[in-house]
Amino acid sequence: MQADTPARSAVVDLGSNSVRMVVFDGISRNPVPIFNEKAVLRLGRGLTRTGRLNDEGVAMAVDVLRRFHAIACGMNANPFEILATAAVRDASNGPEFVASLRQIMPDVPIRILSGIEEADHSALGVLCGIPEANGLVADIGGGSLELIRIDAEGRHDADTLPLGVIRLSDRAEGELAVAKSLADSDLKGVEWLDSMKGRTLYLVGGAFRALARLQIARTNYPLNILHYYTMTPQTAREMTGWLIQSNRRMLERLPGAPRKRLDDVPFAATVLRRLLKRVEPDRIVFCVDGLREGWYALNVAHELQHEDPLEAVAREMCERLGRSLTLPSALFAWTAEVFPYETARQERLRKVACWLSDVGSHDHPEYRAEQTFLRILWMQGAGVDHEARAALALALAVRYEAETDAAWLAPARALLDADTFTWAVTLGLALRLASALCGGTETLLDGTRLERGDTELCLHLTSARVAVRGDSVKRRLARLGQAMDLETRLDEAPVHSAAFPIP
Repeated sequence: MQADTPARSAVVDLGSNSVRMVVFDGISRNPVPIFNEKAVLRLGRGLTRTGRLNDEGVAMAVDVLRRFHAIACGMNANPFEILATAAVRDASNGPEFVASLRQIMPDVPIRILSGIEEADHSALGVLCGIPEANGLVADIGGGSLELIRIDAEGRHDADTLPLGVIRLSDRAEGELAVAKSLADSDLKGVEWLDSMKGRTLYLVGGAFRALARLQIARTNYPLNILHYYTMTPQTAREMTGWLIQSNRRMLERLPGAPRKRLDDVPFAATVLRRLLKRVEPDRIVFCVDGLREGWYALNVAHELQHEDPLEAVAREMCERLGRSLTLPSALFAWTAEVFPYETARQERLRKVACWLSDVGSHDHPEYRAEQTFLRILWMQGAGVDHEARAALALALAVRYEAETDAAWLAPARALLDADTFTWAVTLGLALRLASALCGGTETLLDGTRLERGDTELCLHLTSARVAVRGDSVKRRLARLGQAMDLETRLDEAPVHSAAFPIP
């Protein structure tokens, strides 16, 4: 990193419902938040009636932003920027409020985003966390709902609607039936949504995330991670119906219920239900990356956005926790013979697993397999869906000799179908065999290769320096062959003492 490169950056999202500051550490493909704090201000409460920001919220905002400013300065965050959204841009006293903030913090850029800019930042955030995203992004806040189309060619057709949970509640005077009609009317006016039918719907924003949290708790879903939490349209319609009909007391009983969001839940569910009817998506994907991560991608790590976020995380973990930066590429080539008919997705995950193959090397041996499983299953961000998380975690657990019936592997058993489970176990066994051969060093793997035939898997040891006569390699080869439903054979090159150099 160059001397003038900022080590930290910070952004404040000053919204209609809440204000949040995130401080990011360093510059990497995946944003690394090291400070993340939110305060509920409800600046937009009453805006529909008065046209002005809520006075109590304004007073609270000044205090909160003073604190955020002090923290950002103390952490040497640069750049540091405040982004104001729907409530501030729509309120008659919005410019006055921003002017008062500039007097307090004259060195801090404060930008009032237009609805289109807000939508674009949210789309960039989704692409930061899900680079292959293709469909409709819907970002709900307190004051507005941003809609934008994304595909491989970029970001298009952005619109902003007054359907944020606070504003919708105010417009409907708290009546859900009225809110339903308002949402239908507003969404009907966005003509380009007709082209979104049958596409994926990506949901962004705290109120939508609250719906996902409640659904995860209600269904005992095996992974408490919101990013890339996916559901079918049928499940989403059932969920929204349940949320609209449930009272606050019922929702509060659920573990981890987002209590500060519960009053907003019926209105967020109403907006989602009407959106489902309008665009008829093929699936619904929740994304935790939005406006703030979009700001980071645009202003801090723009040049890194072409990288695969999952591979970037795997490389970083290998650098921190592994023993070799050259072994992963050798493992990727060495394991290819085991998977001659793999899909592009499987090839990508196998490559990542090879980078992660040694991340448990410093853990306690009694807990190495379980620790590795949880480390991979729960890794931050990484642009990876829940099935891929579970498959990678299972493969790495097996690489560290986990038994597939271990109780702590339950999330993998719940998230993976039979074929993917078998694929992950097979990959783990191949990595386990490679580990026995090379002990974590590329040099000792060189001179060995696997050959897969119709009925047999043969391990060739073509270099005398790696001649193996112990039972460990034979056992691991046999176990891999069993998983592949193949007989196994060990083919050792002749050993000549004069040609047996010390590696």
